[in-house]
Amino acid sequence: MFKQIFLASALLVPSLFASAHEYQAGTIHIDHPWSREMPPVAPTAAAYFVLHNQGQEADRLLGASTPVAQKAEIHEHQHVDGLMKMGQVDSVAIAPGAEVKFAPMGYHVMLFGLKQQAKAGERFPLTLNFEKAGKVEVQVAVQKDEPAAVMPEHHQHAQ
Repeated sequence: MFKQIFLASALLVPSLFASAHEYQAGTIHIDHPWSREMPPVAPTAAAYFVLHNQGQEADRLLGASTPVAQKAEIHEHQHVDGLMKMGQVDSVAIAPGAEVKFAPMGYHVMLFGLKQQAKAGERFPLTLNFEKAGKVEVQVAVQKDEPAAVMPEHHQHAQ
């Protein structure tokens, strides 16, 4: 009986962590890179994640790249004259001890010229380039829905 319970637990535990994935680049901790599944004909997609600066100095996300798209740009949604507008930003500062969320209706990495749209359950590589922490490749999990832990109202504006 104990062997059966142990075996079932051993098989179940990895599946609990399969959707949660984290990365480290110097003092920058990157939580759960994800993208929403888009229609197959959509020419763009967006990638989201949470950045935590665990260091004593500020760092900046300078850009991103991926082999699945012709171009990747850091974008931000902003309220301008009563309208929501999306625009490219040169970099995003991450203060010491701070957290910056890349989430729908906030910061995100916009992917242009996709070779093909990824489907829910798939992953694709995305390289994030930080001023001090350098480059780190993460795997972006494609999902049908937004993760419950990612809420845009907690998004921090930092530049």
